[in-house]
Amino acid sequence: MNRAYSLLTIKSVDDERRVIRGTATTPTPDRSGDIVEPLGATFAAELPLLFHHRKDAPVGTARFKKPTAKGIDFEAEIPVIESAGTVRDRVNEAWDSLKAGLIKGVSIGFRPIEYAFLEGGGIHFLETEILELSLVTVPANQDATLSMVKSLDAQHLAATGRHSPGASGSLPVVRAVKAAPAMANTVQEQITGFENTRAAKSARMNELMSTAAAEHVTLDAAQTEEYDTLTGEVKAIDAHLVRLKQLETFNLANATRITKTTEQIAASEMRGGTPTVTIKPNVAKGTAFTRYAMAMIRGKNSISDAIRYVENNKQWMDQTPEVLMALKAVVNPGTIAEPAWAAPLAVQTPMAQEFLDLLRPETLIGKLSGLKQVPFNVSFPIQTGGGTYAWVGEGAPKPVGNLQFATITLGITKSAGIIVISEELAKVSSPSAEATVRNDMIKGMAQFLDLQFIDPTIAAVTNVSPASITNLANGYATAGTSGDNARTDIKKGITLLTQNNYPISEVVLIMSEANAFALSTALTSNGVLVNSQLNAKGGNILGVPVVTSQSAGQVVALVHTPSIAFADDGGVSIDVSREASVEMNTTPTSPVTASSAFVSLWQSNLVGLRAERFINWKRCRSTAVVYTTATYV
Repeated sequence: MNRAYSLLTIKSVDDERRVIRGTATTPTPDRSGDIVEPLGATFAAELPLLFHHRKDAPVGTARFKKPTAKGIDFEAEIPVIESAGTVRDRVNEAWDSLKAGLIKGVSIGFRPIEYAFLEGGGIHFLETEILELSLVTVPANQDATLSMVKSLDAQHLAATGRHSPGASGSLPVVRAVKAAPAMANTVQEQITGFENTRAAKSARMNELMSTAAAEHVTLDAAQTEEYDTLTGEVKAIDAHLVRLKQLETFNLANATRITKTTEQIAASEMRGGTPTVTIKPNVAKGTAFTRYAMAMIRGKNSISDAIRYVENNKQWMDQTPEVLMALKAVVNPGTIAEPAWAAPLAVQTPMAQEFLDLLRPETLIGKLSGLKQVPFNVSFPIQTGGGTYAWVGEGAPKPVGNLQFATITLGITKSAGIIVISEELAKVSSPSAEATVRNDMIKGMAQFLDLQFIDPTIAAVTNVSPASITNLANGYATAGTSGDNARTDIKKGITLLTQNNYPISEVVLIMSEANAFALSTALTSNGVLVNSQLNAKGGNILGVPVVTSQSAGQVVALVHTPSIAFADDGGVSIDVSREASVEMNTTPTSPVTASSAFVSLWQSNLVGLRAERFINWKRCRSTAVVYTTATYV
């Protein structure tokens, strides 16, 4: 189990009920460089509150609120134990340590579900299951150097003779507030940020005192707490400003004098070497690919006209300069109009890959991990039988077995579609027109491939299309529509796979978003989520990863992913035409007959875009997929 520490910012304390409210975790990196994403956290309705992560030392219960981008707030209750003994001593120790300011942080214990490695060695935990909350004295988070009890009852403070830590004692940690969204990088920017923050806090202190003076009253408990807290924060800022100004003076004294040079290489070497500059356009992914296709449309089969159109579009030049680079890269020397103008588009790897990056995450193949990727038209062996093994006594003969193999070849198959748009839409060239083309290509192809991949009724067509992975697979009847029935279905499917020696760790569950959402809302009799690690986008059930696609419909399939082979050429070819005649039908006549009705794109002032993707897949073992059909509620 992993742990992540956070600043114990306690927002209120009820001394009689021993209830504290505060923030359990934030997305701030800890000293190890790790980040726990609050929006990716799941948790039970009630969690144990521990003392220093000791499982045998619970001191209360904690309830987390809805996660936000800034963190997860919590409410914890430390009970009052009447009976003397170790439990009351432990609970009272935790409460007294909290009130005395000896507890300086909180920590969550969690189980990582999905994570990514950060530059510098840290880990970004994207999805987690929080299992417990602990009171700790030495948090690992850089912000957790001091904790403050902000709202202890004023009478309690007076009775005990204690004061708020915000008024005296150790100075609090204060974060500078800037108007700009980016964090300060230079010392001067940090000084400016803290000076502005100090001015705002001083203004609030003056406002509190002016209001009290106008009404001829003293500050009430809440105002006193706020004023004392602001006083401590201002002192902390003043002390930090002294350190920042000392650092600025030190940096100026040790700065390297700039040597004037007009040579780029020499200037780069003075700064420590040639830098690597990466330009990332601030546009939706896939925009460059779409603009390339639209530029070719506007160029009317002329590369030079397409280049001029892009060069005259300042917004395109600023946001997607790679479009112009790609167009210029395919111009043949001495040729004004390229007769096979669409062919070079298929080999523009950066552009085509940009489209694939959008398409693959949308499809089941893009979401499934562990699939066996192989080349087209290349046979590869699979093992279908194993050797014979047995205990052998002294002097007894040993059994002789033989391995069994088969070969599989994935032929070249392709999926394709034609999008027809008007000349007016192509000429608009606005972001909305680009998005229309891009979204239809992405979502349409994704929906088609998902359906072909998972629908049990999809059979193979020789030299045309593959069968779905569920076609002729082992199907079994569902137990029903409830959450309990769903678990019964899943356990039955797991049993069928394990009977054929498939490891559960390599099994993935595929279902529709609707079924996943229905199961994610299932509650126990106590109102606790049954599948707390599941939502419409996926997650896991009983430890089995869940991948969702609405194209799955009623199909709930368990798949041993290493037994699914797929071939993909890694590119999408796009052809554009104004002169072609097409049959405007989702199921065109094949072969063409005299009764086939065609529409002339040229006569109707239309533009046709044809997208093709070469892809194939096959279930290598007949028992590697089992499924049922169900609609869970």
